[in-house]
Amino acid sequence: MKSSVGEGRPGAEGILRGGALPPGVVPTPRIRGVGLLTGWGDGLAALSAARPEAATGLVTVPTPALAGERFRRATRECLLAVAAVRAAAADGGLDAAELGGGGTGILYVSATGYAAANRAFLQDESSTTLHFPYTSPSAVPGEVTIEFGIRGPYVNLMGGGTAALQGLWYAARWLADGIADRVILLAVEAVHEVRDLFARARRLYAGPLIEGAACLVLAPGGGEPLRWASTAANSFRQSNGGP
Repeated sequence: MKSSVGEGRPGAEGILRGGALPPGVVPTPRIRGVGLLTGWGDGLAALSAARPEAATGLVTVPTPALAGERFRRATRECLLAVAAVRAAAADGGLDAAELGGGGTGILYVSATGYAAANRAFLQDESSTTLHFPYTSPSAVPGEVTIEFGIRGPYVNLMGGGTAALQGLWYAARWLADGIADRVILLAVEAVHEVRDLFARARRLYAGPLIEGAACLVLAPGGGEPLRWASTAANSFRQSNGGP
């Protein structure tokens, strides 16, 4: 698996736009499958069950119970990631063989990143060197690659909502440029373990803290073209020979 780690820090003005655009833009990817795990339930339909009374609280997502010795030491972020990709594959009628190989790329997006895993490693007296690899953000997409036998490229984008948009842009570029035949766009947020840190910074955000994992399996599409309108994305495009 080729590795490439980056930080998703596009400016706040970065947005995806459709319409008549100059040469070098990319077509909208096609969604093959969607996986979503939240404290309100699984799937997009569960979002309709969102509880308004939780507007100032924490909505936790249940930890998936995955069978296998490999998952015994895995963090919640890793377990949620594997479960979300499994759900997206099932939604798209895809099996592990279709996701495996060098033709599948992974884009991992997170705002909370690996804070929970690092805190657990530092504060849990039972932590050993066997737990140390899970303090890296790459452990999350790494577990997915092991689960499905993926050997394609990956990028970690650590940030907020704009990082997720940049993940969509990367996916569209990879598919349009033939870097990947399909892309797994994965986001995981585990907050329960570090909820006290968020409580200290309450003034910085509004609404509830919502844990969850979301996954899109994307394939090449021929829809309306996309352009990333931000300085960061323009630099990325130009560094790769684009206009």
